[in-house]
Amino acid sequence: MNQPATRRTLLATGAATLAVCCVGCGADGDGSSASASASPAGETASASGTSDSGDGQALGSVSEIPEGGGKIFAAQKVVVTQPTKGEYKAFSAICSHQGCTLNRVADGTVYCPCHGSRFRISDGSVAEGPATQPLAAREIMVHGNTVHLG
Repeated sequence: MNQPATRRTLLATGAATLAVCCVGCGADGDGSSASASASPAGETASASGTSDSGDGQALGSVSEIPEGGGKIFAAQKVVVTQPTKGEYKAFSAICSHQGCTLNRVADGTVYCPCHGSRFRISDGSVAEGPATQPLAAREIMVHGNTVHLG
């Protein structure tokens, strides 16, 4: 005889499903990801410090990422920044406050349209709340003139 699902059963099932999804999301296993900066040869050093030619999804050209600014790739939910010449960083384009998609990069920060949070392009840290947590780092690689999602 089948009994209706209890609230506890539904919550446990949902939590287990979420845990499985998070494990397979591409993180390094410790829940973190790394961003990278370009090396003089135009390739990006991976988190281990070795050059990586990778097969990541191409996001766009480095010429689309202004020095001291960045670009939001909404379809991939990632923002790529260039805090200083030749240094590329990537972060989730989802605000850590309530999950809104960030919508612009200006004045050294990335803006959230929902509640006004701003995040620094150099490290994803909170420049202005209400967000209290930084943006999650994403791994990228630069091959030639193309930025790839890691």
